[in-house]
Amino acid sequence: MIANGTAIGARYVVERYIASGGMQDVYRAKDQLTELTVALKTPQVGQANRRFKQSAQLSARINHYNVARTLDYFELNGAPYLIEELVDGPTLETATLGIMSSVDPHLGAHLMLRLAKGIAASHTAGVAHRDLKPGNVLVGGGLGFEEIKLTDFGIATLAEELFEEVVSAGGDLTRSTSGTIQGALPYMAPEMMFRRAGDPVGREADIWSLGALMFRLLTGEYPFGEGMMVPVNVNAASLTPWPQFMISNHQFAPLALSLQGLVEECLQRSLSARPSAAALVLKCEELCYFFAPRQRGTVVHKEGGRCRLRTAAGQTVFFHTDSQYGLGRIDVGTEVIFNDHPGQPFPRAHPVVVAT
Repeated sequence: MIANGTAIGARYVVERYIASGGMQDVYRAKDQLTELTVALKTPQVGQANRRFKQSAQLSARINHYNVARTLDYFELNGAPYLIEELVDGPTLETATLGIMSSVDPHLGAHLMLRLAKGIAASHTAGVAHRDLKPGNVLVGGGLGFEEIKLTDFGIATLAEELFEEVVSAGGDLTRSTSGTIQGALPYMAPEMMFRRAGDPVGREADIWSLGALMFRLLTGEYPFGEGMMVPVNVNAASLTPWPQFMISNHQFAPLALSLQGLVEECLQRSLSARPSAAALVLKCEELCYFFAPRQRGTVVHKEGGRCRLRTAAGQTVFFHTDSQYGLGRIDVGTEVIFNDHPGQPFPRAHPVVVAT
């Protein structure tokens, strides 16, 4: 652990510890030269450093709004440090499933387009992530979802090295007890999951992972289960059934069905059957959806299907239970997450999702 106030490389002053991932420690730091606040990352003790520099060089090629920028790389006393754009917000998992049981199709379409654009930019730069999951996407702007950024390309390459070491040593990747591998397994493409030593894993793996990630966000479930059931279900092509609530409301069904189709295209076992990231961007841009920053409120009145809620700022907003998406019962006192639209005498909320 690096102590607060420590100057790294006579330039980056550590302000505080942020988080620890499967293979890295992340700190908030101040760049004394540019006066920017940045993310300082370094592999955890015991992790391999051999490919960290190469990974930083590769990820630095990517310049896109939906990818966290790599700003610097250096080594000090044998320890590598990666300096990255700081996204002041939680992971995608925390920003969505941490507060709701599933995302509505409108938010889902917005997120899928942003992620597809980030992946397309990385693939154009010749960089594949290979460890895409909700924990490797950062969200800034709170419920506004103003920033959606892919991150940890360098750590993902270290993770790939770990995967390769397991396979090369004669181990079965799907039976590894490594926390890094277990965390990646629900989103891992079959060509990586069942790989043999030396087998290449290309950009198509990112498309599979995006499909698995979106299935998780849209349903609240993993597409092929968790733990040791993942390789079994992937091998049997046993996709978790789409929940009925996605299409039970006719206001959401058309968009939900379109998203289901895109996700299933991504989750094709055949690499050639999966769309490229660029093609996926075009498909997402053809979707008809509405997105605006979400808000949080509490239901204060319910009469039949007619409801009123109050925001933290004291604003009253009307909605009908027909605008609810997903699971959960709405009663007085229920906290909800919603978009609001102009209306008289009160703004109208749609869609409305029960907060967890």
